[in-house]
Amino acid sequence: MKATDKVDFSKFGVKFQENLAKMIMLDRAYSDQIGEVLDTGYFETRYLQTFTKLIYEYKEKYKVHPSLETMVTIVQTQIPEDEITKKRVKDFLVRVYSDPKIDGKDFIQDTALDFCRKQKLKEAILQSVKLLEKSSFDSIADVINNALKLGQSNDFGYDYIKDFEERFKIKARNPISTGWKEIDNIMEGGLGSGELGVAIAGTGAGKSHILTHLGAVALKAGKTVVHYTLELSDVVVARRYDSCLTRVKLNDLNAFKDQILEDIQEVEGSLVIKEYPTKSITPNGIKNHLSKLKLRGIEADMIIVDYADLLRSSKSYSEKRHDLESIYEELRSVAQENECPLWTVSQTNRQGYNAELVTAESISESFSKCFVSDFIFTLSRTVEDKENNSGRFFIAKNRFGMDGVKFELHMDTSKVLIKIDNNPQSVGMASLPALGQEERLKKYYKELMKKEKK
Repeated sequence: MKATDKVDFSKFGVKFQENLAKMIMLDRAYSDQIGEVLDTGYFETRYLQTFTKLIYEYKEKYKVHPSLETMVTIVQTQIPEDEITKKRVKDFLVRVYSDPKIDGKDFIQDTALDFCRKQKLKEAILQSVKLLEKSSFDSIADVINNALKLGQSNDFGYDYIKDFEERFKIKARNPISTGWKEIDNIMEGGLGSGELGVAIAGTGAGKSHILTHLGAVALKAGKTVVHYTLELSDVVVARRYDSCLTRVKLNDLNAFKDQILEDIQEVEGSLVIKEYPTKSITPNGIKNHLSKLKLRGIEADMIIVDYADLLRSSKSYSEKRHDLESIYEELRSVAQENECPLWTVSQTNRQGYNAELVTAESISESFSKCFVSDFIFTLSRTVEDKENNSGRFFIAKNRFGMDGVKFELHMDTSKVLIKIDNNPQSVGMASLPALGQEERLKKYYKELMKKEKK
């Protein structure tokens, strides 16, 4: 075979090959599928050949897909290669760990799979030529049919054994901090990719201030935030960010204009604020806008919708509660398709207005919002709370850990400042001393087991 006849991925470029190797690492189902037809020698570079070979060797030996943490250990201890290749493999793993997003994912998956399947079919055809000389028609049919079956989708769902490592991937969610460490502790670092978080509060309690706080925390962490507003103007929202980021009171912003500009230019993240009239846009409309932003090189790390109840459903229902249920389902889809967290707020019913503690039962119109959301917390502020710059958070739902927890707040809406003033107030784990989260968990479950034995 001539050098020019070499079969590999070289014509697709190095970036294509790196993204393919990244997918093989991060997507167990796709890794299994392409693994049936992939020759690691198709990768043009030695470090990608070695990297993917280590993944498949581990899968073969332990019958589970390796986690990123497991791969770190493997790469550090089990690379039988020269020092240059070792370094390049380690550097590549660091890039995978720090940036798991993949541009053009569907195209790369389909193109690589098509390439590999065709190579297997070519091999089968060549083998069939030899069988034809022996008139082994049944054997020829088996060879061709088997080749055609290879590489077909075999993702039948979450495999309890093969996907074992998935259950312990805390960092795979890529959570973004809420800025409240007490809440981060009970939701494993913050809201993660593809997850929907909802804050619930009464009229005038400060729903929009919560969203501004969450967006500002993400900006300071270097994230790209896309903030949709259906109630306030984009200029008003931007001024709230000015205040939240600089701690200059909203009423004093004009007097400190030059200082504010200097301060916000040091913020590492970027912010896009898009204003829509109330009930003029659907979640699908938001999807389309996000797609347009991507074409301009702007990809959201966090999406904020202020607020979901003011969106228009893509479908038409006779009852408002069904409209709202559909809206929240579609918003979660927006988060999943864009692989980033999405925060929104919802309004309480009359029962929740001026309540000492707002619970999930106070959600306006549709309780089904709770079923869709991953994390729900409420904000309670009485008239006295507003006078005293105080309030309360209540964790109503938490897919990531405990709920039913109450936090006392210092909340100054004049400068969009929201701080938690106390430790969690509830029974069980939250009542333990303020140890590290892992130590608290161990102590809590140890004591619980003692009680059960009695």
